[in-house]
Amino acid sequence: MLTWVHCGDLHVSHEDDYLSIPRLKALVAEANRYLADTVDFVFLPGDNANNGKLEQYRRIDDALGEIHLPVHAIPGDHDFEPGTLNAFYRMHGAQPLPKVVTIDGRSCVFLDIVSPGSGGPDFRLGETQLRWLEQQLEKPSTAAHRPVVFMHAYPGDLHEHGERIGRLFAKAHVAMVDTGHTHYNELLNDGSVIYASTRSMAQVEEGNGEAGFSIAAVDGSSVSWRFKALGSPWPFVLITSPTDRRLVTDATSPQQIPTDVLVVRAKIFGDDVRAATVSVNGGQPEPMRPTDDETGVWFAELPAPKTPDAYSVIVRAQSGDGGSDEDRIDVLTLRAAPAAMERSQALPGTDAHAVDVWREHGILGSQLGPNKYGRKW
Repeated sequence: MLTWVHCGDLHVSHEDDYLSIPRLKALVAEANRYLADTVDFVFLPGDNANNGKLEQYRRIDDALGEIHLPVHAIPGDHDFEPGTLNAFYRMHGAQPLPKVVTIDGRSCVFLDIVSPGSGGPDFRLGETQLRWLEQQLEKPSTAAHRPVVFMHAYPGDLHEHGERIGRLFAKAHVAMVDTGHTHYNELLNDGSVIYASTRSMAQVEEGNGEAGFSIAAVDGSSVSWRFKALGSPWPFVLITSPTDRRLVTDATSPQQIPTDVLVVRAKIFGDDVRAATVSVNGGQPEPMRPTDDETGVWFAELPAPKTPDAYSVIVRAQSGDGGSDEDRIDVLTLRAAPAAMERSQALPGTDAHAVDVWREHGILGSQLGPNKYGRKW
């Protein structure tokens, strides 16, 4: 199972007294204590330094100095404000782009959509990087190891080849595209690919300005995502399989839409997790047990409900200090799937495919950010 932490656009700047730096340090402390054994890496999605200045990157490096997890960083338009990415490439976690890293048998593709453009939100891949991307995504992948892409903005935000790239992702069966730029939490499902964006660490308007991070997982063919506020209690539960109704892209996958056997898997993050239970459609909680070969993963096998409609799955976890958390998803049945999976005819990779409000997972539907209805920063 591929699992990562998304630390939203930092926008490190003297103009707000470097507001995001103590928040980044808090994330590092939480990640080191609760996530180091259960997460593959931390992702920084661009707009790391608000003006692309060395001092801003120095402060980021200082905050990341003690992190126990790998860091993968990509640039945003603010990193390219000087007209070069030279300073960005001196930052912790920044490596020459584009790049592909294989984790959990999956191709994790990291892109630069800013330096081929003219600056600002002139997002482009450029012909050379586009050809490279097409070659990477031509490589065959199994349903259990679909690739994942990391870029600063959605294909629909690109100034050229946006439709081509959105269709490329769909054709290549990309499981998820993780992005920054919006400043707000958002999930898209265009019928083939899941897109995600996590709110900025500093320039955040939704949720009363509450800072936090998201944890995403791709478990076989199932994609999951949930937002966690900084400083909120642990443990933290993320159901990774089956797939919530909002994120289903393949009605033929028994992992996404179970038929006879309901295999529930959850990743539980935190100290000294003692027990976990699963409840289906409000029924009696059933015990889960940890897997033998995946740290933090708990599972249970149950008969799939015979209801014709979608049903709920709730996983609750308890830690040794009395802390608890639960995650809930709604699972489609084959009968309910056709209506639930109807999609807009809008172009792929655009926010016309945004999923419903999903407050339990941090999706508020506000679009309060520079892309849409918020300040222009």
